[in-house]
Amino acid sequence: QNVLISPNLKQCKSSGHFSCNMVVTYRPIPHTLVEKAKQITIECKAVHGPPLDEQDPNALGIKDLHCPDFGEPVKAETGDVPVFWPCGVTCIEAVTSARKLQGFPLVITHSPGHMFVTDSKEFGYK
Repeated sequence: QNVLISPNLKQCKSSGHFSCNMVVTYRPIPHTLVEKAKQITIECKAVHGPPLDEQDPNALGIKDLHCPDFGEPVKAETGDVPVFWPCGVTCIEAVTSARKLQGFPLVITHSPGHMFVTDSKEFGYK
């Protein structure tokens, strides 16, 4: 299942013609495991890293967790809280905005639910 993915109100730092709002992924996590998720993922700063501090969908500009811009709705269980991570789809949004200005013929990235695969080792991203 693809996770809910949605652009939010946080503007990314622009670079040349590349500009967009951050896209986030949403995972409902039992409130008792949120701190553990942060501890595990904080070591991976070169990739998605830890979840955002902001966990209020409305504050992020996400109006309905059941209607994602990309991906599929995710079912939360009783006791789950919304947790959001920066998403690799952000680069697709940035390229889309720049492509309108520059007409890039080809860009290689990934699509939601189908990550870019590399032969780099995990320890290289910590």
